[in-house]
Amino acid sequence: MSTLAPLRLLREPWNASEGNQSNATVGTSSGWCQGLDIPNELFLALGLVSLVENLLVVAAILKNRNLHSPTYYFICCLAVSDMLVSISNLAEMLFMLLLEHGMLVMRPSIVRHMDNVIDMLICSSVVSSLSFLGVIAVDRYITIFYALRYHSIMTLQRAVVTMASVWLASTISSTVLITYYHSSTILLCLIGFFLFMLVLMLVLYIHMFTLARHHLHSISSQQKPPTAHRGGSLKGAVTLTILLGVFFICWGPFFFHLILIVTCPTNPFCTCFFSYFNLFLILIICNSVIDPLIYAFRSQELRRTLREVVTCSW
Repeated sequence: MSTLAPLRLLREPWNASEGNQSNATVGTSSGWCQGLDIPNELFLALGLVSLVENLLVVAAILKNRNLHSPTYYFICCLAVSDMLVSISNLAEMLFMLLLEHGMLVMRPSIVRHMDNVIDMLICSSVVSSLSFLGVIAVDRYITIFYALRYHSIMTLQRAVVTMASVWLASTISSTVLITYYHSSTILLCLIGFFLFMLVLMLVLYIHMFTLARHHLHSISSQQKPPTAHRGGSLKGAVTLTILLGVFFICWGPFFFHLILIVTCPTNPFCTCFFSYFNLFLILIICNSVIDPLIYAFRSQELRRTLREVVTCSW
């Protein structure tokens, strides 16, 4: 599968000399270092599934006035970001396939311009998707620790400003990334952004779980038997594990790939890792498929509205 211009370059250690790249590749050209051949059909199928899922989430939130709150607006923005990830990847794949099979003939300058537009869309949607995952974590934190003041803290106006700021920052950062993708500083900024989001979600969700667990222990000490409370605590731990586990599994390999490009571009082990780049892209697309299951479909109100949308009960 063809990938956006910066990611095409990130597939190889561009900051290493050409001779070192060749030697590293030759030294690791056997066994598991051959990489993984992923068919275009898999990219296409996952992209379509993600597109349909997130489109349903957006339609349901827009349809049901009971879901017109900051929390669901953030979930809606996450769904739009994930939907754009799918759309941009599908558009790029179809565009490249048409060019490769001679069904679309365009001047090289126009091809480069369209490629840059698609690249910016992909980068912007990826950055916004990561950002809204963090925004949702902060929103849940405020809901739990400042429940009585939530509506005064997270007003509709502040929610709109937050959403607009994320989209604006994502657009600006994607433009900078496309323009200066050769710079190692850009890679370090991307890595730092991912680590910041990972630490933010880790700290907030663990703090929320700790509070819930402490609350359950306080109740169970006054009531017998405490089996149900242990079950609730276990459920909270499972939810926390799923949230952080999916985030780390889907995004971690790609950003680890970026770290290796900066730190060891010619190391044989790193060269082996680079050969699995398409797998890391598949995991990012899988994240767009899984996000609705974690953040949206768990809501009973949203599931009911989804059924109405699917059955056209408008």
